[in-house]
Amino acid sequence: MTRRAIELLLLVALGAVAGWIRGTEGWTFGGALAGALAWSVIDGLRARRVLHWLNKADPARAPHMHGTWGEVVERSRKAFRKLEKKAANSDARLEDFLAAIQASPNGVVLLDAAGRIEWCNLTAANQLGFDPQRDLGQYIRNLVRHPTFTAYMASGQFQHEIQIDGPGVRPSQPSKILLQIHPYGKKRKLLLSRDVTAVQLAEAMRRDFVANVSHEIRTPLTVLSGFVETLQNIPLEEADRNRYLGLMSQQAQRMQTLVSDLLTLSRLEGSPAPGQGEWIDSGELLEHVVQEARGLSEVIAQPPHDIAALDNASIWVAGVKTELLSAMSNLLSNAVRYTPGGGTIRAHWALRADGSGEFCVADTGPGIAEEHIPRLTERFYRVDRSRSRETGGTGLGLAIVKHVIQRHGGQLEVDSTVGEGTRFMMVLPASRIRVHPRG
Repeated sequence: MTRRAIELLLLVALGAVAGWIRGTEGWTFGGALAGALAWSVIDGLRARRVLHWLNKADPARAPHMHGTWGEVVERSRKAFRKLEKKAANSDARLEDFLAAIQASPNGVVLLDAAGRIEWCNLTAANQLGFDPQRDLGQYIRNLVRHPTFTAYMASGQFQHEIQIDGPGVRPSQPSKILLQIHPYGKKRKLLLSRDVTAVQLAEAMRRDFVANVSHEIRTPLTVLSGFVETLQNIPLEEADRNRYLGLMSQQAQRMQTLVSDLLTLSRLEGSPAPGQGEWIDSGELLEHVVQEARGLSEVIAQPPHDIAALDNASIWVAGVKTELLSAMSNLLSNAVRYTPGGGTIRAHWALRADGSGEFCVADTGPGIAEEHIPRLTERFYRVDRSRSRETGGTGLGLAIVKHVIQRHGGQLEVDSTVGEGTRFMMVLPASRIRVHPRG
């Protein structure tokens, strides 16, 4: 028998005894009824306490009760704790899930049925140009005003991606963002975004690279085939024949140089960055490339350039000797090719205040306009296309320089004034520079 039943019988019995003491049968029955009513009131108050506690759902403040209601309270308290633990686990999983989405390289935006932002990650906010906190609850169509996106939202046809312009470094160079909406739940929407600026730029560079290589090779091949046809079909004097063969050799050498530069670039891009390598005397490197530049100047310039090495810092450089020579040689040969005959070209190594080393090439050429400088290291990019081809340039020299310097942890700096000349500075980090006292 439960405690509640015992309490009920006890109160009924006490009421009946009290009525019997009064001396009549009616009073006995009334007393029993009054005892039952008193038990109902007491039990109702207990039930009210339990319901009040259940409404607050605070396991830590469970009422102290006995019997059936005490059992109800205890079981409810255990159930509350299980639910709290389950909710905590769910919240933790949700936080982990949101953290994973937050770290995604793609943008994610959750929209309600009306198209308002419920949540978004930082990637989407950066790609679409809004604030992930301040703009919560805003209509996405009010924040992304691109006409293509507006039409996309209005159509309700989300089976395909669309591309819009995102915020860029400059208004003239916006980023390219791919968007697609995926409906889910009760008219809610999941918007996914991807920044494809780099992909499209790489594809454009690939197309330009193929077109430029084709153009660079086609020109000497056309010349060669024309001379071959002439030699095959027309009898020539020995002098003319030798002149044609010399021009053919020149064009073949141009193609060989182009292929060699392409292979160099491919090797630089496909191999791991070099370690410290060997320590090389900067003076030895400088003397080598200056002699090469003088030889090139005698061939392509009339009168030859005034090329000299300035007082060189007594430093040693750590790296791959062949790569460093290639970069230095390309900087000097560029100066030779673009500086008119008789101009002055100076080269030297210097130690900077922060301990880094600088190889500098300065010329008195025509200079480079500011808008060209950011693109100088692009493959086949030329400021003066006609002069570079006339002097045998392939348009790959500065691209090779850039890759060599980056592989050695340095950077290329350019300082130029139109009409006065240009200074190219190959800067290597202090970890690759060692100072030696002059002997």
